[in-house]
Amino acid sequence: MAARADSKTSTADPRAAGILLHPTSLPGPFGIGDLGLEADRFLQWAASAGQTLWQVLPLGPTGHGDAPYGSSSAFAGNSLLISPELLRQEGLLPSWAPEARPVFPDDRVDFDAVIPWKEKILRQSWEHFREDAAPRLREELDAFRAAPEQADWLSDWALFAALKTRHGGRG
Repeated sequence: MAARADSKTSTADPRAAGILLHPTSLPGPFGIGDLGLEADRFLQWAASAGQTLWQVLPLGPTGHGDAPYGSSSAFAGNSLLISPELLRQEGLLPSWAPEARPVFPDDRVDFDAVIPWKEKILRQSWEHFREDAAPRLREELDAFRAAPEQADWLSDWALFAALKTRHGGRG
């Protein structure tokens, strides 16, 4: 029986059921599951099946062997989980961008193919943002950068990630 911080454990405590599933395991057309439309569909299905918890495993940038437990940051998110579909819906990608993709296997994640393609999409999105972002999106980015909870890690992480990329992934 699970104990709750705000009450004593008793047999009357409601129980919860859930599913352990990393978002990269979700189906989708981009070679790896992400936090886009398939995640929404999964959550709707889980709720209809009476599930109330989704345990996702770590969501940070992966380390050696693309394992979620070897993250290089306790705060940064894994860019592979960004949905090209949602970027396009937000106006952060040209409409054609997610369509120009390699054929990915349906039964596994081919990280060697997915990572360079996703990085290309994210670079296209950043360039598109820099040239043509809606004022609302610029304001959201500025607010995120300025938020006190980002002050202790964001600029250091950005520098580390840039240097790691510059030096071929060593870091």
